[in-house]
Amino acid sequence: MSEESRKMAKLAVEALEDKKAEDIKVIDISNVSVIADYFIIAGGNNSSQIQALCDNVEEKLGRAGFPARQTEGYETANWVLLDFGDVIVHVFDKENRLLYDLERIWRDGVQIPVEEL
Repeated sequence: MSEESRKMAKLAVEALEDKKAEDIKVIDISNVSVIADYFIIAGGNNSSQIQALCDNVEEKLGRAGFPARQTEGYETANWVLLDFGDVIVHVFDKENRLLYDLERIWRDGVQIPVEEL
């Protein structure tokens, strides 16, 4: 896991916190998958907030030189995936977060307290 991916994860969390994301979780998946180093999972209250959260993450990481490689689900905004390569950000509404339960699916990863990034 690189210092760069840790920096990306920290910036993403800060961007989510700026827009009042709920229940932000950071999962280090570097030892269980090759797709990324970190999954960041957060919640929003409605589609407008979810889009604002995603916009802020993209803007903050983009300004730092980490443009999103791919974005999925932005239009419907019930589960948006932002792929930054080593960091993948998932922003859910309450219903879909419970339904997909990524924290359980990726429980082999290590949850990192946000303040330890």
